[in-house]
Formats: sequence, C-alpha cells, structure tokens
Amino acid sequence: MVLHDDELDQPQRWYGTNLVGVPTRLLASTAFNAHPTPLAIAGTCESHRGLFALLERAQHPGEEQDVFVHYLSIAFGLRKPPAQELIGMGASEQRRWRSSWRKLLQGWGMDSNSAAGAVLKGWVESRFGLVPSFHKSPLTRFPSPEWVVYLQEKASNRLNNNNIYQQLDLLYEFCQWSLRRIGAQTQAKPPQHLRLWRGSNQCEEQVIAGRLQNRHCTVRLNNIVSFSLSADDASCFGDWVFEVQVPLCKVLVFPELLPGQVLQGEQEVLALGGDYDVMARYA
Repeated sequence: MVLHDDELDQPQRWYGTNLVGVPTRLLASTAFNAHPTPLAIAGTCESHRGLFALLERAQHPGEEQDVFVHYLSIAFGLRKPPAQELIGMGASEQRRWRSSWRKLLQGWGMDSNSAAGAVLKGWVESRFGLVPSFHKSPLTRFPSPEWVVYLQEKASNRLNNNNIYQQLDLLYEFCQWSLRRIGAQTQAKPPQHLRLWRGSNQCEEQVIAGRLQNRHCTVRLNNIVSFSLSADDASCFGDWVFEVQVPLCKVLVFPELLPGQVLQGEQEVLALGGDYDVMARYA
C-alpha cells in the first residue's frame, strides 16, 4: 500500500487488500451496511472442514459450543498440559497454551486499548482491510508516536503468537455459521441486521455527516467496536447513545455464542466498524 502525502493524516483512506472478496472502501461504507452481502475469510472453512462437519451434526447450542471449543483446543494446543508433560518443556513452550482467542477477548473486555485490543484491531486490518482510527489515542498522521505504540502492541509476541489470527478467523466463521443457523431455525426470511446501541463521549470527532443535535447523522467508528443490546446498557458508556443497524456479517461475537464469561459485558456484541448511519440521542 502506497501512501501519498495528502493521505498521511487520513487513516480512513488507507484501505488495503483483504481476505473477504469485497473492496474495503465498500465494506467500510454506509452503502454496504444498507445492503450487506455474506462475508467469508478466504480458506478458513475449506481448511477446517472437519469442524464444520461436526457442527452440522450438533443437536443444540451447548453441543455446538463444546465442539468449537474442543476443536480449537486440539488444533492450537490451547489446553494447559498436565504437570508431567510440562517437565520436559522449555519456558516458552510452557506458556504457549495461554495465547488463545478466549484470553484475547477477555483482554478486550477489560480494556479495548490494551495489547489484546491492538491484536484484535490488527486482525481486522489484516482480514478485512479496515485501518484502526484509535488506540489509546487518535491514530492520525503517520508516522507518529501513537502509531508506533499501536504497531508495537499488535505485533508483540506476548499475545500475537500461536496462530492467533487463524484462531480469530475460526471464531468469526463460527459466529457467522451460528447466526445463519439461528436465522434458519427461527424465521422464514432471516434478518440481515442487528439493532444495537453504542454509548460514547467522544462524538463530535466521529461525525462525518449531519449533526448530533439533529439526531440522524453518519459516524466513523473504529475498525472493531463493542455494541450493547439495549440503549440503557449503552448509556453507561457515554452521554450520547447511537442506535445502529449492524449487518450480521460484521458480527464477531454476540451473547450466548460461547460458553463461560468471554467479554466483560454480558450483553456485549463485538463487530466490525467503519461508517454507520445512526440515530443519536443524549442519554
């Protein structure tokens, strides 16, 4: 990707290649949100046909979750080895099991601007071509100290190891498979969007069209963001609350997708960002 001088301070124009077959500028747009199409990360389902064959035979959501967790545990060595197996391992190999999709999501839930958040933003950048606009502070002109911090944290081998991007690829595809199955079981014509809410205090710099005071406006969100399932929950995170129609194909995690406590917020949805038309209200 080549940056021209007038693009150095406009990260939203730094769209690169992606692995989902939709031009990144389109994927980030309100036009795509209004008329979404299914997305698939190239090669993921094809490389793990066994997982999805097992999922198709599952009889209930709990079984699907168990299949997913067990498969990734085996495929990526996520199970902590028994004490007798640790004896012959070096220190780095003993820590390998800790680099997992679950630990990463838990890190995001505690602080989206942590190193775990940087790895997740880096994964979105790699797979969907969406460049982050914020990590600890606004990511504006490049190069800058703010960009150096983000680049260092997303590449740090403390969390970015054990094929973590491939783990997240499978998490995304499992989420999409689950949403399709739920839709097929509950409605003749499955919905294409989730009605979600997001609370924010830093709103003026996010608005790219319209005005907050007029309620309807267009905002530019970070490349991956958390939403809430209710306006009341969202109001806990900011004075302004955005009501958003998020395409199902942009969802990475939703409540009840996975067993156990994964994200801090029980009603939290993790989804791709970009430009969104929103209804804004002051909480």
